[in-house]
Amino acid sequence: MPDIAVLAVFIPTWFFISITPGMCMTLAMTMGMSVGVTRTLWMMLGEVFGVATVAILAVLGVASLMLNYPAVFAWFKWIGGAYLVYLGLRMWLAEADLSQNKIKHSQLSSINLISQGYITAVANPKGWAFMVSILPPFISLDKPLTLQFMVLLGIIMLSEFICMLIYANGGKGLKRLLSRGNNVVWLNRIAGSLLAAVGIWLALS
Repeated sequence: MPDIAVLAVFIPTWFFISITPGMCMTLAMTMGMSVGVTRTLWMMLGEVFGVATVAILAVLGVASLMLNYPAVFAWFKWIGGAYLVYLGLRMWLAEADLSQNKIKHSQLSSINLISQGYITAVANPKGWAFMVSILPPFISLDKPLTLQFMVLLGIIMLSEFICMLIYANGGKGLKRLLSRGNNVVWLNRIAGSLLAAVGIWLALS
């Protein structure tokens, strides 16, 4: 297990990285705004396991290969990005409340939400860069590597989940504000625009 001093530095460092606005946090806020925090938990599940996948591969050394050959990301990035843009356009054009919209029951099924969160996390080049540059220095070769890594990985996953929960609740609060009066159409358009923006960001990053 890592030393207390190491954890005292690693926990705030990774929390700061997680809370910084990025593709996954923007996606969590948008989903919280459009489908609510409860259903956004499915996306969070996929994202957390996507981050865990990146961390595991980074420790195994695969990340260096992936960063040297960015074409490996192409399929993940373009397919995931195109799907988000498609959903964003559907939301932008919707005139009804998203809670009663067909998007929620078809395109945004639990499986789709999980896969979208996973793909967004795995296809994010910055996530790989952070794992490669930040994670190894906190692992000591003088102690059991597996236990150290499991503790650090648990902190990473918990930090990502807490930060996404914060963003999703922020999106939910924005939804309540915009849902007053005749602002439902604008709510759909804002959520759709943000979702499409994340898709373009993912594809072009």
